[in-house]
Amino acid sequence: MAHDDNLSLPELDGSDIGFDTPMGLTSTREAPVSAKAAADLEQIFDVPVIVSAVLGHSRMPVGDLLKLGPGTVLELDRKVGEAIDIFVNNRLVARGEVVLVDERLGVTMTEIIKG
Repeated sequence: MAHDDNLSLPELDGSDIGFDTPMGLTSTREAPVSAKAAADLEQIFDVPVIVSAVLGHSRMPVGDLLKLGPGTVLELDRKVGEAIDIFVNNRLVARGEVVLVDERLGVTMTEIIKG
């Protein structure tokens, strides 16, 4: 179900990478990122962020939580195939799907949440 705050991701081929300049000035989306622009961003590459992919939620008493062990099946509030929420620093930024990559689980973003 689409929501007004959701934005579907376009298919990208790498040729349209660019950055908007502040205060609505000219966009550089037509030109690829220059080495200078990448160097300017280098100072933020080491800023730590917490990324969480939430499959669902469940409530239970602490006593039941302590009884959980390996192989326990936990019922969540989401259905199979339903989009998962992707948070950055505890802020919802996207929705996505769980994927299998080289026998490991991963997440692919399917929509970005605006504002």
